[in-house]
Formats: sequence, C-alpha cells, structure tokens
Amino acid sequence: MGRSQSFDTTTVVQAARDVFWDQGLEGASLPDLERATGLNRSSLYHAFGSKRGLFDAAVDDYLDAVIRPRLRVLVTAAQGSAAPPEAGAAVVTYFDGLATAVGQLPADSPRRGCLLVDCATGPAGHDEALRAVVDAYRAELTDALSGALRAATPALADEVVAQRARMLLSLLLGALALARVNQDEATAMLRTARDQAAEWVSRDA
Repeated sequence: MGRSQSFDTTTVVQAARDVFWDQGLEGASLPDLERATGLNRSSLYHAFGSKRGLFDAAVDDYLDAVIRPRLRVLVTAAQGSAAPPEAGAAVVTYFDGLATAVGQLPADSPRRGCLLVDCATGPAGHDEALRAVVDAYRAELTDALSGALRAATPALADEVVAQRARMLLSLLLGALALARVNQDEATAMLRTARDQAAEWVSRDA
C-alpha cells in the first residue's frame, strides 16, 4: 500500500514558495526546504517528485495567490462595463497598491522583489521550460495593463495603448528587480508608473 499523506499540501507549497522567493531556484537548498516545510526530503520527493517539481508547484501558487489577486482590479476594468474614468482609476489603484506593499515589507522579508523576475535574470536563461513560464507571466501582466488602459482610453490607437502598456511594464519589472537591493527606489519607480498612468488617463480618457 502507498503511504498516506499526513500534511497539508498548500501549507507545504507556500512555505517552500517563500524559500524559493528569497533564495531562487538554484539557491534554495534541500535542507532549507526541509526546515521551512517541516518535511524530510523523502517526503518532499514522494509528494512532488523532485526539487523542481516543488518549485513548479510554488510558482503556480505564487501566480494564483500573489499575482492574480492583485491583477484582478486591472482585469475587472478591462472585462467589465466600467466607464473610462473608473478603468483609469483601476490602473492607478494597481500601481499605488503595489508601491504600498513593496514599501511596507520588512527589510528581512523573504517576499521582496518577484519570484519570476528573479528567475528571468537567473536560471530561465538556460532552462527552456522556465523561460516559457516567465514569458507567459510577462504576457499576463502586459495583457492586464493593456486591457485596462484600453478601457480607460478607448479613443487611442492600439499601437499607442501597446506602447504605454510596455512602458508601464518596464517600470513594474524594473522596480520588482530592484526591490531586493533598494526598496525606496523600487517604491518610487512604482509611484512614477502610477503618476504616468494617471496623467495619460486624465488627458486622453
């Protein structure tokens, strides 16, 4: 008979997620993961197949529990029937909320920066599957931003909306990359994105 599972998978995955978030895929050691999850490596391997399997589960949780709830304000603005001013406010709210969250993190928090942005500058460069995950993440952020901007400024040409979404995304990703080493500047970059979005919306809505 197979062994019965005596732990909560979500709790284990989220504990591992914070280790990977703090140390990266390559930096997180099995002893670190054992300490964080309370499971020995045989239990982790039995449940997830490998360290990479645990990392993949952590990434899925990161997207579902951290990224998508924050993006919901943009997605709702893009998909709903909000008037342009409300859709524009959603973009401002998104960046303002993210700036506040980044600015309030303790200096020793494992949740500084972005798990997937860190992958983009590390192992994704030589891992095709991980590269696809990171690029899908970039596309999801882009779609959310461009959808909300389109709803906020419906008269603009598609190429202008796409250019603006790309500019905001550049500030967003740059801030998340910098958050590990300069929290104040990362917060300032996110507020710059907020202010730029507000200026566009007030002028072009």
